[in-house]
Amino acid sequence: MKKLISIFAVAIALFTVTFSSPAFAAEVANGAKIFSANCAACHAGGNNVIMANKNLKKEALAEYGMNSVAAITTQVTKGKNAMPAFGGRLSAAQIEDVATYVLAQSEKGW
Repeated sequence: MKKLISIFAVAIALFTVTFSSPAFAAEVANGAKIFSANCAACHAGGNNVIMANKNLKKEALAEYGMNSVAAITTQVTKGKNAMPAFGGRLSAAQIEDVATYVLAQSEKGW
């Protein structure tokens, strides 16, 4: 029974990686373009020129509860404090792509 469960878990993992990686790669690539055009002026290299401690590094994202695509998407859409809202300038898909990119880059250490 344990062997069957292990095989099933491996099959699910392989299926997930096989069929979700190209979409994820496309989202990250598109997100990189959007980030470069809309976010890099303040957040180049994952930094923050306005509020240095609220950068896009993994530790800061975790500290401020911004370590998920959903949280980043909300922040980018609605803005907060010194950050403007991009909900009127970017589509929901573009915002999700840039959020995916930011999270991926934070995992890599920018």
